[in-house]
Amino acid sequence: MLRAKKHYLFIIILFCCVDFPAQAQYNKQYFIYRGRQFLVDNKFAQAINNFNTLITADTMLYEAYFYRGIAKYNLNDFVGAQADFTKALSINPVFTTSYHYRAVTYGRLGKYDEALADLEEAVELRPGYSGLYFTRGNTYFLTQQFEKAIADFNLFLRYEPKVSDAYLNRGTAYLFLQDTTRALEDYNTAVLLSRFDPEVYVRRARIFALKDENGKAIADLNEAIRLDSTNAFAYFNRALVRYNEKDVNGALSDFGKVLEQDPDNALTYYNRALIRSQIGDYGNALLDYEKVIAINPDNVLVYYNRAAVYIELERYRAALDDYTRAIELYPDFANAYSNRAYVKSQLGLLAGAKRDHDIAQQKINEYKSKMNDSTFSAYADTSKQFNNLLALDAEFARKDFSDDMLQYRKVDVRLKPLFKLAIAPPPDIPFERQYFHPALEQFKRNNPLQLLSEIPGRGAVDLMKEDSIATAFLEKNKTAEAYFNRGITQFQLRYFNSALNYFNKAIELDPDNAFYYLNRSALQSEMIDFIASVENNVQVLALDNVSTMRARVQQDVKMYDYHEAIGDLNKAAMLMPDLAYIYYNLGNLRCLSDAIPEAIGNYTQAIQLYPFMGEAYYNRGLVHIYLREVEKGCMDISKAGELGVEEAYSVIKKYCSKN
Repeated sequence: MLRAKKHYLFIIILFCCVDFPAQAQYNKQYFIYRGRQFLVDNKFAQAINNFNTLITADTMLYEAYFYRGIAKYNLNDFVGAQADFTKALSINPVFTTSYHYRAVTYGRLGKYDEALADLEEAVELRPGYSGLYFTRGNTYFLTQQFEKAIADFNLFLRYEPKVSDAYLNRGTAYLFLQDTTRALEDYNTAVLLSRFDPEVYVRRARIFALKDENGKAIADLNEAIRLDSTNAFAYFNRALVRYNEKDVNGALSDFGKVLEQDPDNALTYYNRALIRSQIGDYGNALLDYEKVIAINPDNVLVYYNRAAVYIELERYRAALDDYTRAIELYPDFANAYSNRAYVKSQLGLLAGAKRDHDIAQQKINEYKSKMNDSTFSAYADTSKQFNNLLALDAEFARKDFSDDMLQYRKVDVRLKPLFKLAIAPPPDIPFERQYFHPALEQFKRNNPLQLLSEIPGRGAVDLMKEDSIATAFLEKNKTAEAYFNRGITQFQLRYFNSALNYFNKAIELDPDNAFYYLNRSALQSEMIDFIASVENNVQVLALDNVSTMRARVQQDVKMYDYHEAIGDLNKAAMLMPDLAYIYYNLGNLRCLSDAIPEAIGNYTQAIQLYPFMGEAYYNRGLVHIYLREVEKGCMDISKAGELGVEEAYSVIKKYCSKN
């Protein structure tokens, strides 16, 4: 694992490294100063809003794009950061710092060739800028060009010989070249330079463990934990070393500490399950395996090893199911066939047992005959044992099995809600981004309402007062407007059936009012959502981690019928075909109805009519990610974040960041 030196990855801005011309007007310089201060204070969303204002005032102000790119980077919006650094370079092609930062961003996106090209350009422009060599060394490392990485770290250390991260990274490069002596020398230097940094001790401990010097390894890990008692990585590594020292209780205790810090760490559950099964604690081992499967249902080793526990418990049917699942995931898994043959024989399935035994022998013989065939070397030895504890860089990870378990997460992501008219204060949107539609403005002048996706919470007392006012008005005026306004207050009080009756009456009296259909559609949708929540069956986009990029609707979700709500929106679109919010709402309902291509089209229509609708970019981005169109999705989510959708950056971190 590389150590990223913060000084060179612009987590904090070094203003002295970025020289901008003085010809900008004073007010622009003020906005630049304020935006920089937001960056220093880690207020990245505010920084983006600040630089948006600058860009609106002057689209050729390259430093505004540059600083906005920094803010996006720190929010893990690497796609958006790349776009902003590129824009800065299109305006100022000799802006070295932007080449450097774009290279780092390319690296986070896994675009290593582009990163190296940018670094070459930057080095040519400023060969004395030492940070470029650190970044290029990291990039060479990530592309497994370890000798070149070491050469660049050497250049960097010639300029700055007291930066411990450079020694750590060079030591790791030596380690990959099997030079443990030089690796240990570099780690020793890093310890001398940063004796209060727990990571340097963790790194050195892993060298000691490789050399079977477990006492020294534990001493370093103890020091790392003394410096940071919440360092899960130190506990994880100490658990492995303790296990090698036959200290089973100590290993279990340390894995427990890891799970206190990171309760979804599948690799730790997996290792703890192996230990528990080895000491006969089968019940708890099965519980740990269940945790792993919940996080990563497609890891073959979990099923293979859990089956062994079932055999010990003489639960042969369960073992049979697990071996079958392991074979489905990895059809060349000879051991799984061999073990399944045993299970089938215990169940009296003798013909099936013989078939599995023959397949296992065939695969083992095939493997042995091709051991020296380089085209076959990607396959794991399917006859070896697979019940060893796994380190983060376990050998099997470089073969057919996957150790993505540590990072694997399954996350339910909800669309931004439908827009609807409600009693609420006006949203805080910069004037230049506000949506103006003549009919909407006229309607809002006659009704104290706002068209919002998310309505700020209001106390029941306030809403009851509004409802009383609406009731009194309706008693005196049996107009469509009066029925509609009473429906609004009932809607916000969540009296759904009553609200629906009032909206129906309003439409009966004024069947050509698009806003009435818009709100009735939103009400019908929320009624369905309420029913779904009661049935514990809420529909969401269930997105798996970007490392596998599978996406699916939850298997147990019941589909609900939104056709009446969609019909109301279609009627609204006929009456008012240029209102952006209608198409946004249609996008949501079509998405929930599993009409995904149509949903994308509707979101696009909304954006065309209102280019500053961050919610439409956000939802369209989620749908693209759902369809595995990750780059498109991340671009949309980035734009949503730029337009003020705060949730965008958590989505970017989960699905758009390549760590």
